[in-house]
Amino acid sequence: MKTPQADAAVIGGGAAGLMAAAMLAERGAAVLLIEPNRVLGRKLRITGKGRCNLTNNCDTRGFLENVPRNARFLHSAVSRFGPQETMAFFERLGVPLKTERGNRVFPAGDSAHALAGALERYGRELGVRLLNKRVTAINAAGGVLSGLEAEDTRIECGAAILCTGGASYPGTGSTGQGYGLAERLGHSIIAPRASLVPLVSDDAYCAEMQGFSLKNVTARVYDENNKRVFEELGELLFTHFGVSGPLVLSASAHIRDFCAHRYRLSIDLKPGLDARRLDERIRRDFKKYANRDFANALHGLAGRAMIPVLVRLSGIPGETKVHSVTREQRRALVSLFKGFPVSISGPRPIAEAIITSGGVDTREIDPKTMASKIVSGLYFAGEIIDVDAYTGGFNLQIAWSTAYAAAQGAACR
Repeated sequence: MKTPQADAAVIGGGAAGLMAAAMLAERGAAVLLIEPNRVLGRKLRITGKGRCNLTNNCDTRGFLENVPRNARFLHSAVSRFGPQETMAFFERLGVPLKTERGNRVFPAGDSAHALAGALERYGRELGVRLLNKRVTAINAAGGVLSGLEAEDTRIECGAAILCTGGASYPGTGSTGQGYGLAERLGHSIIAPRASLVPLVSDDAYCAEMQGFSLKNVTARVYDENNKRVFEELGELLFTHFGVSGPLVLSASAHIRDFCAHRYRLSIDLKPGLDARRLDERIRRDFKKYANRDFANALHGLAGRAMIPVLVRLSGIPGETKVHSVTREQRRALVSLFKGFPVSISGPRPIAEAIITSGGVDTREIDPKTMASKIVSGLYFAGEIIDVDAYTGGFNLQIAWSTAYAAAQGAACR
């Protein structure tokens, strides 16, 4: 087929690709955006349950503190195009923003489609051309980029930015295909794994409580040495396989290696009360329900779905009259409320993860320009790079920052 020519080709039409294409076009480059999906930014359009937590309103230091993997690599990119620059950019595109709890930034209209659409339109207005094909090869000769192949089409370009995403949510196009393209050029790939993902438990009572959610609880994760690796207040959900919800997704980012470590989850069901005050509360309830069976005296303290599980784990027979519960049994109940146990056997599959941890080794990428140290003319942006962060808008900011750096680097060639 006819060979399209471009100053720069952007491979992948997700968050990083759309930003990179726009930033290149702003600098006057002739840009070809290559994406097999007819709808651009498909994963971006569903992020945050369709509300799109696009960044976090914090400074560079605060941002990097929320990047557990290769934060130093991102320092230059985030310093030049960080949350403040991102917010100013999207508001300039006509997307008003708002900041919510935890400094999380959303479109004022709670629409991921509005944000993705504005970014796509901006690129088109600047002359970005779209090719709906899948890149099958990146060609290089003597360590220098020489062009691309997209199915039956050869593409001549002076630079290429690879931003095909990770391996999570493959239905949106993030199939991990970019890893192979980079690896065939000599890049090392850190094995992709799930991050921000639900967790599997062998405890049968999780499935028993399927669909039951807990709000305003504190989740703590401990390793096999009883070292606490995570603690946060929020919400979680029991499922047929284990646990999910915002707290669990955040916790999963702190659990780095299931092969080398074993982890357990402890849930403080009453974080607003210390053990002494919780005991006083239980004693008041027990006095009120003194002649009831123990199993029928917890409805003021726990949800209906959880009560049978609490009764079993407490070791107190359900038919025991409340007035017969001993001090030792009551103390054990307090301990259970302050540390409800959930074993963790591993994460759900990577396809269910919000973010992929792993990807192109950062040691092979220039942190200032996102340029490949192996192939001149090749750049990287977004989730394909071995960097990932906690929840709160930090991962999308990584996409914006690295795309900006890559576009600057490619435009200067």
